[in-house]
Amino acid sequence: MINLHTTQLILRYPFVSVPKLNVACLRDSILGFFRLAFIPAGLMMSLFCGCQQSETPATTTVAGESSQSTENESNGKLATTKKPLVALVMKSLANEFFVTMAEGAKAHQEKSADKYELLVNGIRDETDLSGQVSLVEQMVSLGADAIVIAPADSKALVPVLKKAREQGIIVINIDNKLDADVLKSENITIPFVGPDNRAGARAVGEHLASQLGAGTEVVILEGVTTSFNGQQRKLGFEDAMSAAGMKVVDSQSAQWEMSVADQVTASMLTSHSNVGAILACNDSMALGALAATRAAGLGDKVRIVGFDNIQAVQQAIRDGQILATADQHGDQLAVYGIEYALKAIADPSTSLEDKQTPVDLVTAGNLK
Repeated sequence: MINLHTTQLILRYPFVSVPKLNVACLRDSILGFFRLAFIPAGLMMSLFCGCQQSETPATTTVAGESSQSTENESNGKLATTKKPLVALVMKSLANEFFVTMAEGAKAHQEKSADKYELLVNGIRDETDLSGQVSLVEQMVSLGADAIVIAPADSKALVPVLKKAREQGIIVINIDNKLDADVLKSENITIPFVGPDNRAGARAVGEHLASQLGAGTEVVILEGVTTSFNGQQRKLGFEDAMSAAGMKVVDSQSAQWEMSVADQVTASMLTSHSNVGAILACNDSMALGALAATRAAGLGDKVRIVGFDNIQAVQQAIRDGQILATADQHGDQLAVYGIEYALKAIADPSTSLEDKQTPVDLVTAGNLK
């Protein structure tokens, strides 16, 4: 069984291509995963020798030893005859939030090793939509019983998830809610398990506003603009700023990425010299904003808030460099979705509806 730290260790190597695979070749490769404690990228490539048909950068880890895996001759899928297989498909594993999510899911599977197997996947970066679509296709081909997905885009992933549903696979949406209108147009229902992002961002914004004078100029760093959670966080920030009489002078996307946020923030600070605060829709972008304000010599003059409660931002809050963030309990977010999926697998008649999960304000005053 793969070591708990496999996901983090693999990130030290180039991302591995795990494209559409020949099932017969994949069978022996997957079973090999269960017997190895750690597989560097180069060795993983050799395991998949001769199986590749196209390239899609991704990272994949497996948890739970296999039990009598067989190939279903009628549909060419790899299926287990005992424990259900749950596939966790996330966004960028270069983002600490999703590494934390993966570790939480892995820990849950280890405690429930007799109940299910877990396959963890992540894409190269937050904008690799084709890579995430390909991962879903691979999980369908592999014969997953359920797919728990944090979609990189609220609209683009719906068609491939519909195909998964048509194959009888349970699909649970976490983190970033799929677009309701697109789901309706595709005539499918996929339950969302996750927090109220707008409420969480509003709480962070309200805390920030309490530290600012009325009329202070602020800017917003948005996530990927087609992501529902990014849209909701921006709205939550705007709600708080409007209610407190602050002035939002600029709002731009930094694609959820730290380096992009550094560049975008630097440009904003040049264009708006009186900015007193930066509201970042995730913590990676908050760290990018912090780097930009330091480089500009602004130090404590510009307040910064984020969203996600990653460890690096926790330390920045302790040090007084970042004011606040929101904790959506990333280590449990995938677990909530997995448990919902297992419930549906155990009882196919279960009616799955949206399920709201906690989101809490994190400040220096309540940070453990």
